[in-house]
Amino acid sequence: MSPKIESHFVKVKCNDCGNEQITFYRVSTTVDCHVCGARLADPTGGFSSLKGEIVEEVE
Repeated sequence: MSPKIESHFVKVKCNDCGNEQITFYRVSTTVDCHVCGARLADPTGGFSSLKGEIVEEVE
């Protein structure tokens, strides 16, 4: 189960390289890591399906 997110932006840590990247929590297109190209988030029609760990909410 996903944590309750109040913010619209979250910092996600890539599972492959450890890069931390800020992304919108409800993405409309796929989001890839800027460093290694691994998938970080997929659109689902609602909240994103995040592939990495949520590090923090960004206000």
